[in-house]
Amino acid sequence: MEIEFKQQEQIGIITPNGRLDVSSAQDLKDEFDSFLKKTTCFVLDLANVEFMDSTGLGAIISCMKKSSQANGDIYIANLQSKTQILFEITKAYKIFEVFDDLDTAVDKLKQQI
Repeated sequence: MEIEFKQQEQIGIITPNGRLDVSSAQDLKDEFDSFLKKTTCFVLDLANVEFMDSTGLGAIISCMKKSSQANGDIYIANLQSKTQILFEITKAYKIFEVFDDLDTAVDKLKQQI
């Protein structure tokens, strides 16, 4: 899995590419620690995540907890059909702000800062 990071003002945009599962979840958590040194508010763009399992979801929740402890937040954008099913089954949509597109998520998060 590749993980891209860019920053728009105070918002970090994290874009994982590939599968977010047991083999890549630790990579996300490790890279998130370096992103957290740059900002505390993030949008996780899942447009290019073709598959996510419960370990991947656990990694996202871990990142959210770290961001929250630093007085930040993580919004989710572009859930694909397979990842959306996981969010629905686990009710993860209740703990994350989820948006259909990246621009809307970034704009809403900017309003919260």
